[in-house]
Amino acid sequence: MSLAELVYDWNTIDPELTLPNRHIGFDDETLRDGLQSPSVTEPPVEQKIELLHLMDALGIDTADIGLPGAGSTHAAGVELMAREIAEKKLKIRPNCAARTHRSDILPIIEISQRVGIPIEACTFIGSSAIRFFAEDWTLDKLLKLTEDAVSFAVGEGVPVMYVTEDTTRAHPETIRALYTTAIRCGAKAVCVCDTVGHSTPDGARSVVRFVKDIIEEQGGNIRLDWHGHQDRGLGVINSIAAIQGIGHWRAGGQHADGSIVGEPETHGLDSE
Repeated sequence: MSLAELVYDWNTIDPELTLPNRHIGFDDETLRDGLQSPSVTEPPVEQKIELLHLMDALGIDTADIGLPGAGSTHAAGVELMAREIAEKKLKIRPNCAARTHRSDILPIIEISQRVGIPIEACTFIGSSAIRFFAEDWTLDKLLKLTEDAVSFAVGEGVPVMYVTEDTTRAHPETIRALYTTAIRCGAKAVCVCDTVGHSTPDGARSVVRFVKDIIEEQGGNIRLDWHGHQDRGLGVINSIAAIQGIGHWRAGGQHADGSIVGEPETHGLDSE
């Protein structure tokens, strides 16, 4: 007896979801966000390098290898991992987190120059009204920080992904102003963040479509990432919804990011 005789598959009758018909890559955040949980012990750099090799063997596209601006110990570990990628000719591409300040970006530039491979600077900054209230920020201040940091990194030859924290609770015009500024200053990727796991699948689709429109208004050819968290158990379905939200956009590819340990999260989209 055949499977078709045993199972009537309603999933195939009138599907609303279709294959994206494009490469969907993966960015592994294990070595950065995954280590932020209080239940996780910071592994020695030798174990981190072992994980990098495993990621590479799995075909994972990119990996966040740390925040070197956090201090000399962090910077030394990041450099060892970047050097391993360069010397062993791993296919995985490194990126590093950085606040939207020159002091965080400079170590990435220096490590990239010493090791001899590009390291994407993932410059992050808050965007929701809650963050504005808590930090006593103004939009003008954030736009100035954005312009200075992104222009500095781009001027030094470092590829930039501009990240807005708490995007899924931010006002549309704030999102528009921040991303537009970053793109005009030379960022080649932007990242939408569901920092506290607030989003539902509908929200993930909506905000990604909104940012996609901003990118198209600025001429396209910008990667679009989704960074979601698992606080309400919706991390995976939100990432799928975010991929769906981009639709059949051909401005680039896509990534789904994630972490195998620690902080519960999944991530999202690229278009390159």
